[in-house]
Amino acid sequence: MRRTMKQAFAALRYLAGATAVSLAFALVCFAQAASGAQAQGAVKPAAPTIKEWPADPAGLLVAEWTRAKNWTKEYLDKMPEAGLSLKPTPEIRSFAEQMMHLASANFFYATAATGKPAPYKREDLTAENYKTKAALNKIVLESYDFMIGAIKSLDVAKLDEKITMRGTSLSRAAVLHNGFEHQTHHRGQTTIYLRLKGVVPPAEPFQ
Repeated sequence: MRRTMKQAFAALRYLAGATAVSLAFALVCFAQAASGAQAQGAVKPAAPTIKEWPADPAGLLVAEWTRAKNWTKEYLDKMPEAGLSLKPTPEIRSFAEQMMHLASANFFYATAATGKPAPYKREDLTAENYKTKAALNKIVLESYDFMIGAIKSLDVAKLDEKITMRGTSLSRAAVLHNGFEHQTHHRGQTTIYLRLKGVVPPAEPFQ
């Protein structure tokens, strides 16, 4: 009799354990099914808009020069008026002189590459003639607009046409690329000027 009771209790324990396991498994399956249904019913976020960069040579040049203009404008905007005359060391250009050198070269390279006459004489493009922040910003950004307009006015077929500049034969496109490299170089130099005034330089834009 005692042995029969033990066997009955053992059977009940086994049955209870099996029932618990089955119940737990069922709950897990239910939770997974509910989660999947919610995921399917959830609104998916919209895919980010991808901006197409121009593929044609002239469009690419215009896009790059426009991006460079916007970046240079951020540098100009961030420098306080009192920092225009700043020189990290006495023998190098001030911030304003760096930017005026950049602007003068933009006019020069645009004219050299496209033949479009510059609206100013190079000797007049000095920091002495553009002493305020407003005047400096205006002439520097105008130099970019002149470059962009010159590129747009140039016949695309002439980009590969060879011209002579400073004793070197090179394509019009190469002149424009050299000009782009030049403004990049001098804008980059002014990064330390901003740092010396306690200003964080603007991040590089990719559009």
